[in-house]
Amino acid sequence: MDTEDTPPVSPFFRPGKVSRPNSLAILQLSRDNLCPIYLEESKGERDGYAEGAVINTRYGSYPHSTLLGVPWGAQVRASIVDTGSRGRKRKRGPDGSKEKAEEAAEEAAEEAAEEADEKVLSGIRQAEAASSGFIHILPPTPELWTTSLPHRTQVVYTPDYSYILQRIRARPGTRLIEAGSGSGSFTHAAARAVYNGARKEGRQQGKVFSFEFDPTRHDKMEKEIRHHKLQDMVHLAHRNVYHAGFLMDGQSPEADAVFLDLPAPWEALPHLSRQKPQSLPGATHVASQEATAWVSPLNSRKSVHICTFSPCIEQRTADSTSCVIALEALLKLAEVEEKNKERAAHSRNNGTADTSMLMDVDEAEAEAEPESEPAMEPPSFKPWKEGRVVARGEPEIKSHTSYLVFAILPRDWTDEDEAKALAKWSVGNESGVLGHVDKETRARERRSQFQRPSVRKKKNGRSVERVKNEKDGRGSGSSRP
Repeated sequence: MDTEDTPPVSPFFRPGKVSRPNSLAILQLSRDNLCPIYLEESKGERDGYAEGAVINTRYGSYPHSTLLGVPWGAQVRASIVDTGSRGRKRKRGPDGSKEKAEEAAEEAAEEAAEEADEKVLSGIRQAEAASSGFIHILPPTPELWTTSLPHRTQVVYTPDYSYILQRIRARPGTRLIEAGSGSGSFTHAAARAVYNGARKEGRQQGKVFSFEFDPTRHDKMEKEIRHHKLQDMVHLAHRNVYHAGFLMDGQSPEADAVFLDLPAPWEALPHLSRQKPQSLPGATHVASQEATAWVSPLNSRKSVHICTFSPCIEQRTADSTSCVIALEALLKLAEVEEKNKERAAHSRNNGTADTSMLMDVDEAEAEAEPESEPAMEPPSFKPWKEGRVVARGEPEIKSHTSYLVFAILPRDWTDEDEAKALAKWSVGNESGVLGHVDKETRARERRSQFQRPSVRKKKNGRSVERVKNEKDGRGSGSSRP
C-alpha cells in the first residue's frame, strides 16, 4: 500500500489485476493498432459528453467509466454516447423567430433531463452498450509502449534493446547511464530491467540516469516519466554530455552499465573514466574540472559494460571503444551468412550439393528446382493434436539496422586489493589438492575400483562376470550357472 514515504509503484512494474483511474492503459484497436490512454474518473460532463471523458475511435466510442475496474486483457464493447449540444446548430421556429426556437429547445432539454435521471450514476450518465464495436484493454509494458508511443526520434525497438540490456548485464539493482533519451523506448525497458522492488536500507536501488540535449524532447520526456510514476526510478537531466559529463548535481551515479545513443559517442567517452583524462571537450568544463577533484561517474568496485548505438558505419569506425569486439561481431556475421548458404545449398538436392560451390541464399533459392524435390506423401494416420492453427510467429520484426559496439572497463585493482586477495586465497603455497583427499589417495581409489570384479549383466538365467587379471592387467570373462 502506498504511503507518504513510499512513492507510488509504476504500472509498468505492478499494474494490478484491474485498470485504475489516473493510470496508463493500452487500448488494442486492432492487431497492429495500439493507443495509449490515461484513464480518468469523471464526476460530471466532460467536453460536452454527459458520460464524462470519452475516447472516440474508428471502432466506436468508449467512455472512461467503461474502462475503469476492468480486468487486463478484457474485451470492452463500444457505447452509445450522448453528445449533448456538441456541434448542434440553433434552429429557428416555424415562423422564423429565434424566441420560439429557444423555447422549444429548452422544453426538449427538460424532457431529456427527466429521462436521463434514471441513468445517471455519480454525476455522469450511465453508458449504454452499442450493437457493434469492441476493443481490448491491456496493461502497460515496455514492449507495448514501444509500439504505441509518440515518435520524437528514432525508436530503439524491442529486439534491439532486449539484446543490448543482456549484453551490458542490466539486472535488478543495476545503475545504468543512458545518453540520448529520445522517445523513451529504451528508458522504459531499462527501468523495468533494473527495478528491484521498493527502497530498502542497505540495498542498492536500481536507477536509470537519462540525459537529453534537446529541451523540447526533455520536457515531453519528463512529463511522461511523471505520468508513468517512474520519477523514483528514472533521473532525467537536460544536458550536453559531450561537455558537461554524467554527474548528477556533482555526485557520481556509481554506474556499472552505460548506453550511448549519440551522434558522436566518442566525444562522451573521456567522461566515462575512473581516472582524470588529460583533456576533455569544452574549455569551460575543463577549467571547472581542474579547479575541483575528479569525480568518476562509474562504479569502481565493479566492471562497467558499455554499448554504443550507431546507425552509420562512419560513426562506428570513428568510435574507438573496442576494436576487438567489433571484429568479433563481423566474424559472427560472416559465420551466420555461411550457415545460411549451406542450408540453402543442401535444400536443393536433398543435402547432396557440393558445399565448395555454395552461392548466396537468394541465388540458391531462385535457381532451385521444386520438381527435383520428392513430393511429401500424406500420413496414413492422423497426427497427434492436429487441428486449427491458433497462433503463428511474427513474420517481420520491427528493428533498426544499426551498429552496436560493446566494451568492458574492468574494475579498479589496487595494491590493497591484491594484498586482501592474497590473504584470503593463498596462491603458490598449496600443499595438495583442495578437498577431502589429495592426489595420491584419489589415484589409489581409482586403481582399486578398476581391480574389483563387477557383474555386468544376466543372460539365460546366468550371470556373466568379468574378473580383473592382476598379472597382465587384462580381463578374462567366465560364465557359470
